[in-house]
Amino acid sequence: MKENKKTVKILLLVLSLVMLTGCTKTLTDENKKAVKDEASGKTMTENILCRPTNESAIKIYEENNVDIDALPKCENFQPFDEYEGLWTTIFVKPLAWVIIKIGYLLGTIGLSQGLANGFAIILSCLAIRLILYPFTKKTAMQSEKMKEVQPQLEKLEKKYKNRTSEEDQKRKAEEMMMIYQKNKINPVSSCLLSFIQIPLLFAYLEAINRTPVIFENKFLKLDMGTTVSHGIMSNLWYLYAILLLLILATSYLSFRKTLKDQTAMAAQMKGTIYFMLAMIVIAAFSLPVALGLYWITSSIFTVIQNLIVERKKVKK
Repeated sequence: MKENKKTVKILLLVLSLVMLTGCTKTLTDENKKAVKDEASGKTMTENILCRPTNESAIKIYEENNVDIDALPKCENFQPFDEYEGLWTTIFVKPLAWVIIKIGYLLGTIGLSQGLANGFAIILSCLAIRLILYPFTKKTAMQSEKMKEVQPQLEKLEKKYKNRTSEEDQKRKAEEMMMIYQKNKINPVSSCLLSFIQIPLLFAYLEAINRTPVIFENKFLKLDMGTTVSHGIMSNLWYLYAILLLLILATSYLSFRKTLKDQTAMAAQMKGTIYFMLAMIVIAAFSLPVALGLYWITSSIFTVIQNLIVERKKVKK
């Protein structure tokens, strides 16, 4: 129980950090309406981190009194030149800088800027997931332990099936916690892999929306700054539809193991995961293409990680 409370506190701390100052500001006109790039359908960001090079974007910023000349060129952007709140200074700006640098490095081997930045998002995601691998692997192992004790939990469920008094339910909860403690299981931790994606998703979203060299380029003919829903309305609708399907398919596969491992006693956890999947389905239509690349990569990494954990268990 103490471990569960500790986990909840950590999650609340992380989510609070996401809500700190220094977030993306939408560019508005004199009537306080959001300004959009008609070509891409993208809602423009006011507090961009570096100078745009796209002529239509430059015109939009100049018409709305944004001094882009005061901004550094994206290749010269430095993440710690100006403090902008804890969240942005420690997470968003360094992440944007990493993506930019990887993109320009890939550009030196002949890749177009858009293709290079798309792969930069993919490679940066893989690097972060590898750094977090020891932690996420431990989370995946908890799911395996949950699977091992499932027969015991099912037996416990049958034992108290028709016993609904408060005293019986309290005794049932105590016996369940004894099973968890005996097998060193934290029932909440099997869902941590789902929650850890949230701050990373926000960081990538802000880094993408505030970095012109990312959102004004194309990756495999896909406009990285446009939303999936806007792309589906274009002549290349089928490419955006494929991207949307990949987002949904990889998301489901990444959550599938957790769903399969949850028992009837953890119905609230299962409900949380289904809720997150539903939110992904809704949000996927409004995700910028560049963020979709990150999400697909992260989900595939999770699927592969789960397969590795399962195979190691079989060898033992």
